[in-house]
Parts: sequence; structure tokens; C-alpha cells
Amino acid sequence: MRVGHATVWEGDSIRTGVTAILPHPGDLFAAPVRAGIVVGNGFGKLVGLSQVQELGEIETPILLTGTLSVFRAADALLDTLLATPGYETVRSLNPVVGETNDGWLSDIRARPIRPEHVRAALRDARSGPVAEGTVGAGTGTRALGWKGGIGTASRMAPPPGGREGPDWRVGVLVQSNFGGSLVVDGVPAGRLLADAEGRPGGPPADARGGGSVMIVVATDAPLDARGLERLAARAFGGLARTGAALSHGSGDYAIAFTTDRGPPARLDGAVLTVLFRAVQEATEEAILNSLLRATDVTGFAGRSVRAVPVDRLRDLLSSPEGSPGPPR
Repeated sequence: MRVGHATVWEGDSIRTGVTAILPHPGDLFAAPVRAGIVVGNGFGKLVGLSQVQELGEIETPILLTGTLSVFRAADALLDTLLATPGYETVRSLNPVVGETNDGWLSDIRARPIRPEHVRAALRDARSGPVAEGTVGAGTGTRALGWKGGIGTASRMAPPPGGREGPDWRVGVLVQSNFGGSLVVDGVPAGRLLADAEGRPGGPPADARGGGSVMIVVATDAPLDARGLERLAARAFGGLARTGAALSHGSGDYAIAFTTDRGPPARLDGAVLTVLFRAVQEATEEAILNSLLRATDVTGFAGRSVRAVPVDRLRDLLSSPEGSPGPPR
């Protein structure tokens, strides 16, 4: 899997970007990946949802961006792919483009994402460590009252009970932009870090209690599309652990795909449980990483959102006030 970013930071009002996820380095239209998408709450605009749910596969790179730019990003992705040699006779493509609303820090009505931004994110895509925090599609986001962003984490899923077998991997990338109060290892860190006005890093989400999250899960386990849907659904367990409000106005989506190119295998319940636990842990950590790697940002209309004060958080978690979280 490869990930690339294009960060769009223009003047005083544009704080947005594009993040591209390429499940494999080859031609995804010729060799799609098995996939599943689960809707936690549908207050969002996920382009390509129905075909993935119907066919159980993804045939283009996955893009993340800001809400009102999602359609421009999808159009730019189509233009880019249709211009690719070998696509001359292609008459249908299903771009998968997700979003969260970065309109507090960025002039979202300007719809600033242009084709060159999409192409830049695709060109930047590479394997290895992923830039996190205030970057790409996470440039203008905010989560749990603090500056949100892009976060990643992964887990190994060893065979249960000392069995012989492969150690499968589960990796998660998030675009965090949701309401709630930050919880770290069971400690109500958001409440404890709040300033005298009771406002941590910025204003709460909009009047509907909104805000959204995109969760992209990659694994090399040989799951079929139904198994990938089940894996994606468990990602919301990790979201809940971070203190997410799971509110009416939130668009919460989880996309899962496998990089395995062989036929899907029927995995028993104990093996699936190990994978389910791994995706919950990786999602929780990815969300925390999206906040802890973020930076203070001032943007549209002079609005500002602070990043989580990491040193204060560290001190809090090691103090008697920050009692350890419940056992898992």
C-alpha cells in the first residue's frame, strides 16, 4: 500500500488538502482489491459507496479531502485515470472519494481542490512511514475539540492460542474531524486539559453536534468482501474509545480492503477475533496519532484551533489525577 498527500495552504483562508491511498502499485482497474465499506453514521458524502457495497471491490485509488471538494476530487481522479494509456476504451470507473468538513479553518465554499492537487497526491504516494497530523486531507480538520488531522497505526494479528500460521497485518489511516471529549487509555484527558473557559483547543463542532471521520483499513489477511465489511465495522470500536460523540451530524465511514491477491479463505472465529481486536486497537492509536502529530492552525476568518499540548498530556497521564484506564 502507498499513501500520498497534497497540502493546500493558501493565504489566510485555505487550509485543506488531498490524501491518496493506493492499495497496490499496479493498475487497480485491471486488478481491483477485495473491499468492504461500513457506514457508522451517514451524514456524509462518500463517492463510490454503492458499487463497492454491491461488488465488494475497489478499482481506483481512494482519495480523502474536504466536504465540498469531494466531487472535484472525484472528477480530477477520473480525468487522470481516463488519460492513462490503456484506458482508451474504458466507459465506467468507480472513484472512491471520502471527506470530512474542514470548513471551520478553511473557506470550504471556495472548493479550492484542483486537478493538480489530486495528481500531486497520487504522485507523492509511497510505501513506508506516512506523514501525519496537519497534512493532506487533515490540514484543516479538528477532532475532540483539538486540531485533528491524518493519523496511522498498525497491529500484527498472530494466530490465536499458539497455533501455527501467518502473522497477518492490519493497518489503519484516519482523517479525524469529529466531536466529543478526548479520552486516552480510559483517562478523560479532554476534560482535565480544558482551560478555565472550558474550551480545550477550539470551539465545539457545529450546532448539530457534527464532525466526521474517515477510517481506511488495510490488511493482508485473505478475507472476502463480507469479512472485510465485518472488519471495517469493528473499527468504530476504536473510534468510541477515544471519546467520540458519535453524533447525529457526524459522517462516519470505514473502508477496509485486503492486499492479498489469492482466493479468499474461510477463517474461523478465533482468527477473526484476533483481527477484530487488532483493528480496534490500531484505529484508536491512529486517531490519537492524528491529534498528537497535529499543529496549531489559524485559518479562515481568523479562526484558530490548538493542538493537544503533548507535554501537559504526558504529565497528566503520569500523575495521580490521570488514573490508569480500565483493563482490556
